[in-house]
Amino acid sequence: MSPALVLTTVNAPHRKQLNAQQLADCLKNQAKAKAVAGHMSVFFGEVDPALQLAFASLFEITEPELVAAAKAFAAYSGASYPLAA
Repeated sequence: MSPALVLTTVNAPHRKQLNAQQLADCLKNQAKAKAVAGHMSVFFGEVDPALQLAFASLFEITEPELVAAAKAFAAYSGASYPLAA
């Protein structure tokens, strides 16, 4: 799985562009995620959950860790996301 599709989707509506490592770091660190809330909202809300899981696995983020990140971001943002359900 190439992270290009995920990054294209996540970065499309934003002036600031994240690279794959930066996005992965945000999945591991809530403070970093909050600093780019728009990107994270797109990742959790618009990227297919299967692609989210594939992207995370490239950076050794387990499914439980990704689900925990989705739930934490959902609690922060007030939005609902498939992986946070």
